[in-house]
Amino acid sequence: MGSPDRGEGQVPAATRALAILRVLARAPGPLPAGALARELGLPRSTVYHLLTAMIDQGFVTHLPEVRRYGLGVAAFEVGSAYSRQEPLQRLSRLVLSRLVDAVGHTAHLGVLHGREVLYLIEERAPGRPPLVTDVGVRLPSELTASGRAMLAALPQAQVRALFPGREAFAPAPFNAAPAEKAGYGEGPPAPSSLPELRRVLMTVRRAGYAVENDAVTPGFSSVAVAVLDHNGYPVAAVAVTYPGGTVSDHERLVGSVQAAAAALERRVHGGGRQPGRT
Repeated sequence: MGSPDRGEGQVPAATRALAILRVLARAPGPLPAGALARELGLPRSTVYHLLTAMIDQGFVTHLPEVRRYGLGVAAFEVGSAYSRQEPLQRLSRLVLSRLVDAVGHTAHLGVLHGREVLYLIEERAPGRPPLVTDVGVRLPSELTASGRAMLAALPQAQVRALFPGREAFAPAPFNAAPAEKAGYGEGPPAPSSLPELRRVLMTVRRAGYAVENDAVTPGFSSVAVAVLDHNGYPVAAVAVTYPGGTVSDHERLVGSVQAAAAALERRVHGGGRQPGRT
């Protein structure tokens, strides 16, 4: 049986190994050891030691011809297992059910998939009609409240990579609310260029939530809040969709969606404190 000191000494190594995996997962391709050391603020010798152990376990692969390191087969297996087990859906169902009980309108959970929002769960409120945001449906992220909430949490460089030109933007199927009327129950016009999208996302960041009105389904509005991981990256968005003109207390609705997103963050983080929240 190991001593307590030995156990405590293993924690930093495990944390650093996981940090390497996160950096490699975010990178567009394999990285040299020096880049990993700079990114993590670690001595290069420490990074080489960790990489060697991770290669032995299959989580990292070495590309000697270019002197770079990438994710290994074991990392792929973990990612595939995550998809099979659907943990995000399992963690979200109770949160969405409670949100529907609180607001009386249909709630849904979406994730970013390229430039689109992929809807994973729809918790329909009693007596409410089915929506286009059914499970498995994909919609242009810039048109939806869920997509705008998640795009607003991404680095600007990543948003620019997703929307390099006007051809990347989907035409709005319906006329969105004029910008001068944008408020709790209204949404900004559907963006058709990167500058327009940046203005929309700036409004979302300031408000702490995203809105959409008539841009997806005529007569319906949505409010959405991003769910962030440990690094502040948007893993999903919680949203509520309701018929226009049926919500009198928009502040209460927004607060309920924000509370649901915070509750899901706590579950995603295993009960730990979320970044940027109190």
